[in-house]
Formats: sequence, structure tokens, C-alpha cells
Amino acid sequence: MTWNVWWRFGGNWRERATGIKITLETYQPDVIGLVETWAGNGTTQPDELARILGLHAAFAPTSLPPAPDPIEHPDQAGVTVGLGLLSRWPILRTRVHELPHPQRGGEPPTALVATLDHPRGELHVIVTCREWEPHHAADRLAQSEALAELIMDPALDGPLPVLLVGDLNAPPDEPELAPLREVTVDTWEAGGGDPGVTTLDSLLPYAPLEATTLIDRRIDHVLVRPGRPGVAVTVRGAFIAGDRPIDGHYPSDHYAIGADLDP
Repeated sequence: MTWNVWWRFGGNWRERATGIKITLETYQPDVIGLVETWAGNGTTQPDELARILGLHAAFAPTSLPPAPDPIEHPDQAGVTVGLGLLSRWPILRTRVHELPHPQRGGEPPTALVATLDHPRGELHVIVTCREWEPHHAADRLAQSEALAELIMDPALDGPLPVLLVGDLNAPPDEPELAPLREVTVDTWEAGGGDPGVTTLDSLLPYAPLEATTLIDRRIDHVLVRPGRPGVAVTVRGAFIAGDRPIDGHYPSDHYAIGADLDP
């Protein structure tokens, strides 16, 4: 499962946190990648959720999206934007992989690469967020190529599939996403998901309507490749979560997306 949980944007992150927690309690994912998650005040959102849900957590900073400067609300001061991972199984190791960004410049966007202690062997998961701005098409392509190389690294080969999850800021048919799609299985398509589904819904009260190339499209993805050549990946189904208000608040400006896989 993956979910862009909208950092501390909107001035209502505390109220939205309840909906995030309840949604994860309801779906009980084995693995979830979090995008636009936060770290601050000696803790992280993944760590707080892991403590409540009985999971394991990891966090890595990233530059996409950049934190607002100046801050919009006092609760944003000194808080880092990042990528997170929650896992039912212990996290054996993590590393941060920087992504190319020659057009945008500044601090790099990243991918969080984690290895989990799955009962059937090491499970490798990559959590990331890719460039979104239309005039940074070269960055989007370079990041897709880098992520394709990363997920296909033979060092990640093993008995289990390799997962890449996150907000890729691209509908499935975006040309710059092609290098990554060519080497992975889109679990939404393989799981029989509705091709017209959206994870960035213009009907949400805080929808980013300025993202005209992304709004009302499926831009969050769970991609997978077999752990070894010649081995098939079985996707039993795919689902959307977080698409209803809880206690009067939608949990995020994105819906979560997930898949049920046979290992």
C-alpha cells in the first residue's frame, strides 16, 4: 500500500491524523510506503503510527515537495518533509538513494530503499516521490530511468518480488514514466482495478487544482518486479483507501492505493 499523507499542509494535520490511523487500522497493510510524511520534535509520523499499530518504521528526508518558506502555520516550523515506511516485519536495513534533478537543482529528491525480514526471505521495498512540474520533464524522465535501474539491481534479487511504491506524480500513460513501467508490473492493472480511478480527486476540498496534468488521474502507484527472472508475480486484487471523510475530514489530498500479492 502507498499513501501521500500531505505532510503538515492545510492547517489541519492533527485532525487528519485520526483518519490516517483509522484507515490503516481498517486495512491492516503488511507494508505501506508514506509520501509527504514528517519528522520533527524528536519523532516522525511513521514512528508514531508504528507505535500505535504495532509495526516497524523507517524515515528518510526528501526535497519533493519542498517545505514551505516561509512557513504557513506554526506547527510546520523545523519539521522535515520525507518518505516513510511501515512494515509488519522487522526492517533489517535502509539506505537513501538520491535521484537526478538537473532542472530543479537544489537538494535532491530521494528514494528510501529498505530490506524487510519476511518469513520467506528478504523483501526489498523502494518508497519514492518523483518530480511533478510539467516544465521539468527532463527531470521526470531521468528519475524514471534511475528508479528503473534501482529496482532492477541484481543485488535485490531473491525469493520475493521487489516493490516500488509511492507518489510518482504521473498517470500511467505519461511518456516520461515509460522506462519504469517497462521493467515492472503495475499492480493496479494486474489486479483488475478500474482504469478510470483517480488518486488525486478534484472533488476533495483541498485538491491541488493547479496540478492540471495530474488532477483526476491515478498518480500513486504500487509497482513490482519478480525477484528472479522467469518468475511470475501474482496480483490477487487492488484497492483504493482513504477516500471517505473521517470525523469530518478527508485524511489527505490523495487517496491511498494498494494491492494484494501472493509472495
